[in-house]
This record gives sequence, C-alpha cells and structure tokens, in this order.
Amino acid sequence: MKLTVNRDDLFEALTGVQSVVSTRSTIPVLANVLLEAKESALMLTTTDMELSVSTHVSAEVSKTGITTLPAKRLYSVIRELPSQSIQLEVDDQNCATIECGSSFFKIMGLSADDYPEIPQPEENQSYSLDPATLKHMLKCVQYSASVDETRYVLNGILFSFKDAKLTVVATDGRRLALCENEVDFPEENELDMVIPAKAINELLRNMNDDGSVKLVAAGNQVIFEIDRMRLISKLIDGTFPNYQQVIPAQCEERIAIERETLLHAVRRVALVTNEQSNSIRLNFSENNLQVLSSTPDVGEAKERVPIKYSGPEMNISYNPEFLLAPLRVLDSDEVYLELTDELSPGVLKSDISFLYVIMPMRMQ
Repeated sequence: MKLTVNRDDLFEALTGVQSVVSTRSTIPVLANVLLEAKESALMLTTTDMELSVSTHVSAEVSKTGITTLPAKRLYSVIRELPSQSIQLEVDDQNCATIECGSSFFKIMGLSADDYPEIPQPEENQSYSLDPATLKHMLKCVQYSASVDETRYVLNGILFSFKDAKLTVVATDGRRLALCENEVDFPEENELDMVIPAKAINELLRNMNDDGSVKLVAAGNQVIFEIDRMRLISKLIDGTFPNYQQVIPAQCEERIAIERETLLHAVRRVALVTNEQSNSIRLNFSENNLQVLSSTPDVGEAKERVPIKYSGPEMNISYNPEFLLAPLRVLDSDEVYLELTDELSPGVLKSDISFLYVIMPMRMQ
C-alpha cells in the first residue's frame, strides 16, 4: 500500500472512527483500524463486534492494499502532524511508514486477514431523516437510558416508526423520556427497534445539522448513513416495555415554570446533597414554589421560584439529577409540570412534542 493523503482529511476521518475501538478487547486486532487503499480513496473501518463504523477520504493511491494499524496510536500521531500532505506506505509485513514535512514515523500493524468481516446487510426498510431534528430528539431522551446491564433491553433507545411519526423513548424504570416528530414513510414500513446507547452516542458524535441521515433497518441490524460515514449496529434483542402504560392519563395540576429559573434553583440547592441523601423537595403553595434540600452533617439550602399556582399545597421529593437532565437539553423558555399528588409520577412537558415522566422519591 502506498498513497498520499491530506493530513486534515485523515485526522477528521480517524476522529470519526477511533472512539469505537476498545482498548480492553481480548482480540488484539480489534484495537486497530482497518485501512484499505483502492483507486482514489482510503477506506477506514473500526469495530467492536457489536458496532462498526466506516468512512473514506480522498487520496492519491499509487499502490492499492489493505492492512490494520493501532487506532489510538495512529490517531495520536496524525493529530500532532502539520497540515500538509502525508505519505503513507505499508510493506508486506504490515509495517507502516508515515512521512509529513520533517516528521517520520514507523508503526507496526497486524494483518488484515485477522480482522473480522464487517457485515454488509441488505437494505430492507429505509427512512430519510433530518439530522438537526434527529439530533435534538436523541439529546432529549438519551440520558434516561439505563446503564444497568441486568436490564439489557433498557440499555438502548426505542425507535418507533408508526402513524407517520418517529417516536424515540428511553427509560431506566425510574424515569422515562419521549420525543416524537413527523416523518414520511410508507405504512408498510411501520416498526419498532431498540438501538444500543453506544450506537446512539456515536451517531450523535458524527452528525452535522445539515445534509440528511439515512436509516436502514435490516433484520437484527440498523445502518445509519451520514455523509461519508456508515455506522452499522446490532439491535438489542428483546421487547421494550409498554411505555404508554407509564404515562399518566390525566393530571390534577398543570404548572408553568421558567425553565432556566428552575434549572438554576435545582442545581444550586443540590449542592448540599450527598450520595446518602440525594434528594431535593419541591414545595408548592399559592403562587409559590420553594426548592429545598436538607442533608445531615452537610447543611441545607432553599430557593424560591415564582409561579402561578392556586392548587393544594404539595411536598414532592425528586432525585435532583433526574430533574436537571431534561432541563439542560430543552431550549424552550417555559416547561410545564403536571402533577396529581405527592406519590404519583410527575410529567414534565415543553412546547415541542416531548414529555418526561419522573417518579417521586418516598421520604421517611
């Protein structure tokens, strides 16, 4: 393999693929990036056997070939090189030489014969999505996905294509976030799929706000195509819980609150919580909301948030991080908190098709 490639193009491509690589894998070649030079392009691929990411850059290829090089080390080397042309040459022993300006590196690689074959599933059902909209939807829900590996089906995000809408849902059993948006697709393409959180994180990392995103459902895999990048992930096997049953059908009180005011009040009051006493209290009284926290051996805090409220007095305790998570990612001026009583789930809504169900904490 012998080629010349622009340093900035190669660095951008490596930035897009190197995060998939696991440094703890028992298979040494999985720590490498697969490099394939053909015609006028250099293809780059990484995989952890569950998720694969590939992209390509333009290159002047004088000799085609294929090899694998340590992804993190190659990324570190290219990052430090000046913005000039890079000459990359790999011999029959998978030893790569890299020259750029006055810099010279030699890096030992591994044979591409040992690299796992990347699945190329046939296209089944495809959907065209707006990247800016999809990015916003995913940011509105991803923090609610579970990290408990014993509840594997909750370690991902549900994509539900139904009724001419895409609904994305994430839950960890104590909270649930949902966002939906209209999408054009044939009625016969209605389906549900659960996509692992790692794939969602990679998707968010590589999406721009312009262009388009193509999503392809193919058996037990999903493919995202973004510009030059192709992301292939296995789906989570299992049935996602019936999220509709979790959403309260009605509420007794609907309270409008300035989002940033509530965000800052909760964040400040949470400063005096700790792992043993990780809760804050919302006290609702006539036209008044007090956000309080009291932790033995730490201290107490209190903030007043002005609201319009004429319902019964209520004291509700929440995990502060659960309350902060949606307030950070929403960009609306106001949010609406729908409540029934002190023990029932609360529902946070905004002026977009978003809702967030949060369970109160039972206090002694």
